[in-house]
Amino acid sequence: MAHMDVFNAKPFQMLEMSAAVQKSPYVPGMLGSMNIFTPKPVRTKTVSIEEKTGVLSLIQTSERGAPLEERQNEKRVIRNFNTLRIAKGQTIYADEIDGIRAFGTESELLQVMRAVGEVTSGPTGLINLVDLTLENMRLGAVQGIVTDADSSVLFNWFTEFSISQPAEIDFDLDAASPASGAVRKLCNQVIRGMKRASQGAWIDGQTYVGALVGDDFFDDLTAHSEVRGTYLNQAQAADLRNNFGMAFQSVTYGGILFMNYRGTDDNSTVAVDTDKAKFFPINAPGVFEMVQSPAEFMPFVNTLGERVYSMLVMDKDRQAWVRPEVYAYPLPVCTRPGMLWRAKRT
Repeated sequence: MAHMDVFNAKPFQMLEMSAAVQKSPYVPGMLGSMNIFTPKPVRTKTVSIEEKTGVLSLIQTSERGAPLEERQNEKRVIRNFNTLRIAKGQTIYADEIDGIRAFGTESELLQVMRAVGEVTSGPTGLINLVDLTLENMRLGAVQGIVTDADSSVLFNWFTEFSISQPAEIDFDLDAASPASGAVRKLCNQVIRGMKRASQGAWIDGQTYVGALVGDDFFDDLTAHSEVRGTYLNQAQAADLRNNFGMAFQSVTYGGILFMNYRGTDDNSTVAVDTDKAKFFPINAPGVFEMVQSPAEFMPFVNTLGERVYSMLVMDKDRQAWVRPEVYAYPLPVCTRPGMLWRAKRT
């Protein structure tokens, strides 16, 4: 049996484990890989978000020499929010690693590290569970409503900023006439609405619209004669007929990048409804932020928050078990929820 005091070695100390976790491979996730959320490490668990409402208005003409109309200051509102806490652990009992011996091709330390590493960073390990949870929060943030694992609402950025959620658009993909350019007109409607709601976050030539779409929406969109017609006799036509299919791929039409979102295998835990499309801005500075608070333990007090923390808890009384634990303290923020539009297939 492995000696339990091996866990007192430097690789298992809190700071060392957290540093090693930062190098762990990231779980594939479309929103995570797109890097649309700007990391914002902070030293506290509470962050303040300032809302500044600037309204452009026409200036009434006046006679020369008349008193000037006084410009009013912009209204500012400050709201405070607490970061969330994601935490998970798994206990490893001594009899589960009793085959690890102090001699052989590897040292006892290396073999025990492998066992702990499997629990922490394996395919279904603790780190991957945290990453899946963060992806779910990002998916909520790009829709304006962040939900918990039980589907309860954590943050509704529409209500937090007193903004009405844009009405869902019916793309009517099974009936729209390609001759009328109906799909392109609806794309224009989305882009115009998002630009008007951007409040300075839209940068011409840089910002564009992305859409996470469900399976049936994507299939009907790419099969629509209006969309397919624009690709005929072009190099992009190969994208619509290639041998690998278009499942979980992307296509640009009407100035929008439509991406068939691949969620969890059950297509429900983390997913986009099969008939829906969720529009959000890409390359729009300051629209999405991921606040990161420091861990609640002494080595990390008053330090800048990291994406994830890892530690090892030991049974000091009986040395019967050790417990890898992971923590994250995120706050996924959308500062322009009015830019988040949505649509249905039909």
